[in-house]
Amino acid sequence: MPAVSRAGAPAVVLLSGGLDSMVVAALARESGYAVQALSIDYGQRHVRELDAARAIAERLGVARHVVLPLDLAVFGGSALTADIAVPTGGLNDGVPVTYVPARNLIFLSLTAAFAETCGARDIFIGVNAIDYSGYPDCRPEFIASFTETARLGTKMGSEGQPFVIHAPLQHHGKAEIAAECLRLGLDPAWSWSCYNPTPAGIACGRCDSCRLRRKGFAEAGVADSTRYQDDNHGG
Repeated sequence: MPAVSRAGAPAVVLLSGGLDSMVVAALARESGYAVQALSIDYGQRHVRELDAARAIAERLGVARHVVLPLDLAVFGGSALTADIAVPTGGLNDGVPVTYVPARNLIFLSLTAAFAETCGARDIFIGVNAIDYSGYPDCRPEFIASFTETARLGTKMGSEGQPFVIHAPLQHHGKAEIAAECLRLGLDPAWSWSCYNPTPAGIACGRCDSCRLRRKGFAEAGVADSTRYQDDNHGG
């Protein structure tokens, strides 16, 4: 699973603070890159994930961690950025209400801008196309299309140094990601997945993101050290 490495070269990881982004950051480090991290404070209701991102960056010893404010709550349109109930009834077909309009398109654009200032050609993102909750901006065709857009729209790309966007978890389900977390020696509790934490900052255990996460750890036979409000709700 480790990415093809340009050992010692700088790389930027889009670090949300979630399980997938934590594993991807550790894979980038394992591959020998000099890791820098970008997290986006976009007005998400589960802002607790930014604390997780800071903790992960510190524990992995990234060279630089930037937390960029970008308040997408001004737009709304998502259960993560507006006063819309987070679903807790399990996954359904179609794009869920937790979809944030164009989020990965916006975030990858910002990551490319950050990478260009760092002289980094390598960008890591923790999307996957199997357990992806129906989000269109997690699909391989989106990543491929954005790579070409970034090549055409940046100085580095126009000068023959296009970005390589690594999505090493693209074709891995949550069980495989949980197993990789264990292999890399990461504590799952460093990361944060819950969309609807309690006022005390405890994961709800019932939102779509919690369900996917818990199901993955259970299927992998790996203990999830995260504390959940209701341990009677699984995947």
